[in-house]
Amino acid sequence: MTANDLKLYHSAASPNSRRVRIFLAEKGLTVPLVPVDLATGEQHSDAYRAINPRRVVPTLALQDGTAIGEVLAIWRYLEEAYPTPPLLGSTPKDKALVTMWERRAELEGFAAVMEGVRNASERLKGRAIAGPYDYEQIPALVERSRLRVKNFYADLDARVAALPFVAGDHFSAADITGLVTVDFATKAMSFPVPDEHKALRRWFEKVSSRPSAAV
Repeated sequence: MTANDLKLYHSAASPNSRRVRIFLAEKGLTVPLVPVDLATGEQHSDAYRAINPRRVVPTLALQDGTAIGEVLAIWRYLEEAYPTPPLLGSTPKDKALVTMWERRAELEGFAAVMEGVRNASERLKGRAIAGPYDYEQIPALVERSRLRVKNFYADLDARVAALPFVAGDHFSAADITGLVTVDFATKAMSFPVPDEHKALRRWFEKVSSRPSAAV
């Protein structure tokens, strides 16, 4: 299915952009992609700032000119417009559980990796936090972020030891954030899932084998 009335501004290297691309792939939905070159600072250009003043990707542009930023907001729009298959839950209980576990994966895992990467990268000096304002790096946060990721891995291992997917019996947005977090930590921090977390490694291999993970 193709939605030519939508456009997704994204970056191939952006983990947040990948979260949306996986969501689209799971929906079987093709949306025109508009690349934003983060390496050259295109996100800070006047043209892109007119679309997303926060200067971050991704942004979903609707046909009427509405621009939707933030991964969760983009997911919500897509889920409402294209409800099958449900990735944010189908019953009130499922929706609450997906929201809860996705939020935990984002705050305890994804944000921890982002903190470590942005406070360590030479290229991101003066840009320790994504967005419209400049913030200096805090080197001490890098080591703390590794501890946070270590704890996230342990907690997620315990969770998927009892259930097939992060939020329960079905693949959901919580698994998308978990998958992208592990890949992000592995590549950007050289911090893969430790061997002792066998349940987490099994889950990661399972979700990584889904066609959507290749985007």
